[in-house]
This record gives sequence, structure tokens and C-alpha cells, in this order.
Amino acid sequence: MKTILSWSSGKDAAYTLHQLIKNEQKPDLLLTTVNKDFNRVSMHGLHIYLLKKQAEILGIPLHQIPLAKDVDMVTYNKIMQEHLEYLKQQGYGKVYFGDIFLEDLKDYRIKQMQKIEMQTGFPIWGHTTKELASKIIQSGIKAVVVSTNAKVLDESFVGRIYNENFLNDLPEDVDWCGENGEFHTFVYDSPDFSHPITFRLGEKTFKTYKPCSKKDQNHYNKKVKNTNWDTGFWYIDILIS
Repeated sequence: MKTILSWSSGKDAAYTLHQLIKNEQKPDLLLTTVNKDFNRVSMHGLHIYLLKKQAEILGIPLHQIPLAKDVDMVTYNKIMQEHLEYLKQQGYGKVYFGDIFLEDLKDYRIKQMQKIEMQTGFPIWGHTTKELASKIIQSGIKAVVVSTNAKVLDESFVGRIYNENFLNDLPEDVDWCGENGEFHTFVYDSPDFSHPITFRLGEKTFKTYKPCSKKDQNHYNKKVKNTNWDTGFWYIDILIS
């Protein structure tokens, strides 16, 4: 049975991959959702060519799932199911995820995979995020912060290296792994990369979003345990130097 890793381009996915490889369970495919309107990785705002570069350096094939920028949950679920059913026909039977502690998100993934009779795995589930953040850094995974939720982190945090200094500067209510969507990262080096990705920082931009429906807003609120939809996000371009 061939396996898939849900790949975000960030540190949690990279550490999940690192654990799988250490346990001789290297996945056969990376799976990433991308914004087809802007040709960027969903939520991270990362250029797709950087995503492809990661897959190339890892030596693992990449499957992209293109989504519209304003996709609703019904359409999202339909598109995801279509792609996963196709992959199942190609011999893939299990999907690994890099989730850490959001129970409702884990349950959602399991239920969606059960619909198409695919197995799930959560290699880094159950760690405290402070412990996990230290393990990620100590493992040799190197990442840069590419987006932040402006409600909790201002633009000064975007473009910073994910290291001890960054963690020490975080406000007390911000999770060290950004598990509640406070920030996202791009991994430019890892013990599992054949070589690092050299890059330079580009322009910072601020963008706002709105939920597609009341139902989607309620889903988001439940996921991040917040009462308001967070509309503002800071992004920084990552450019290959």
C-alpha cells in the first residue's frame, strides 16, 4: 500500500516527514492544496515553484489540489474527495497528517478519509507544542515565517527565522507551533533535503479575507476556539536567490 503525506511546505509537515523517514515509513507522495487564482500554497501564500522545489529536493512526487480563493466547505470537500478517490485508484491507501492537538480537525480528517476507505496516520499527535517546537529546531529543520494572523502577530514577525529567539518573542497566548493559525512557515532546509533552498525576502503585504458562509465561519470559530473571524493576515514573498 502506497502512502501520502499532507504537505503544507511548513515545519510541522517537515517534522512529520522526518519522523516517518526515521521509522522507515517514507511516504510515496506529497499532497498540497494550492490557490489556483494566485498560484500559491493555500494559507501560506507561498509561490508554487518553491513548493515544487521542496518536493524535488526531497525526491518525493507532488500532487497539487487546485482550489479557488473563495471556495466553500461543500465544494472543498467535493474536490478533495475526487482527488483522493483518484489517488486511491493509483494504489494509495493511507494519508499522514501533521496535526498536533486539535481534536475536531483530527476527527474531521478521519471521517473524510473513512468515506473513501483510506487509512489515516498522525505521527506527531499529542506532543505539547513547546516540546515539539524545541524538537523541530533541534532536528535541524530550518524555516522562515511567511504569514501571520494580524490579530495576534504584527508584521515584524513575518520574515523571521523560526528559532528560539522567535519563540521567546511570541506573546503568551500564541501557540509555539502556530497550531491555532497564528503563523505559518516555509521550510528551506531539513536533514531530509538533499541541499538547502537559498532564498531572499521579498515584499510584505497585508490581505483581508471573509468567510464564505455562516456555516464556514462557525467551523473556523470551533477550530481555533475564537469568537471572531480573523480577516487580516501579513505575508512576505520568498524569492529564490
